[in-house]
Amino acid sequence: MKNQMKTAVMTSLQKVVIENRDIPILEDDEVLVQVEYVGICGSDLHYFESGRIGDFVVKPPFVLGHEAAGTVVETGKNVKHLKKGDRVCMEPGKTCGVCEFCKSGRYNLCKDVKFFATPPVDGVFQEYVAHEAGLCFLLPDQVSTLEGALIEPLAVGMHAANQGNAHLGQTAVVTGAGCIGLTTVLSLKAMGVSQIIVVDIIEKRLQKALEVGATAVINGKEENTVERMMQLTEGRGFDLGIETAGTQITATQLIQGANKGATIVFVGYSASGEMTLPIGTALDKELTFKTVFRYRNIYPMAIEAVASGKIDIQKVVTDYFELDDIQQALTTCVEDKSNIVKGIIKVKTDKKSV
Repeated sequence: MKNQMKTAVMTSLQKVVIENRDIPILEDDEVLVQVEYVGICGSDLHYFESGRIGDFVVKPPFVLGHEAAGTVVETGKNVKHLKKGDRVCMEPGKTCGVCEFCKSGRYNLCKDVKFFATPPVDGVFQEYVAHEAGLCFLLPDQVSTLEGALIEPLAVGMHAANQGNAHLGQTAVVTGAGCIGLTTVLSLKAMGVSQIIVVDIIEKRLQKALEVGATAVINGKEENTVERMMQLTEGRGFDLGIETAGTQITATQLIQGANKGATIVFVGYSASGEMTLPIGTALDKELTFKTVFRYRNIYPMAIEAVASGKIDIQKVVTDYFELDDIQQALTTCVEDKSNIVKGIIKVKTDKKSV
């Protein structure tokens, strides 16, 4: 095997170049994965465009990308459950394993997590990555590595649906029809939610929401969102709201459009990290607020849902790019948000993918 690999390196704000770097050397509990697909996440675009998300600040050189899948090409000496040639998707966060949160199964809340493409940890816009074998999940034959790269954003949507106790007979409203909003819709549909209403201001995203399973959409620019919510729910309001847009406007609309006793799950981050909300209305309705930070213990469930055909995750993708064109890919995704819902970087094409 060659000794060097192509790596997309962020050298400054809105500037990424392809460099040759040494292929990682394995530790005993790791596998070396030849990366085939990597999703372009909203967080990648935030770092690329602004250089920071909250307290996480990029200090170039830095590698973006955390939604990845590929093929195992080498295994560490302690790895027993994976072998060369296995196709895997990678859960991007390595936790300490010993804190109260890890021991209680809430490892996503670990304070010592090392997460791909979250400063100072490099991501995986590159040809090879060494990763802890326990965080690499075998893909069934019927699941492509393209679909494998989408398990990470699907895990966020599934965790949001789980946090809201999504179930048959509910009416749900999802605000925001970006990738996470769409994976939330797919998750709600798979869990039996009867009516799924999606709110956004970009028409292409609303059409994509209908394509993946929304029963109705609301264009917030053209309609009174709360009035339309009430019309669609025959005046009762919704049972479950999931906020993925990260805006005060949409969060307020959910509180106003909720039925009494409803649950609202907050997923999206606002630009400032703060919101002013009508808490008096929430108190009057005795609403339950839940929040989401990434996901936990979701990957096996998400993979099974894709493998069984319950979730067609590939539908969320709108655009494909080559690794060599990473600069154009990220720039286009930033500048053309009205048309690009979800972009994917093709590093090495999996023959099972289309």
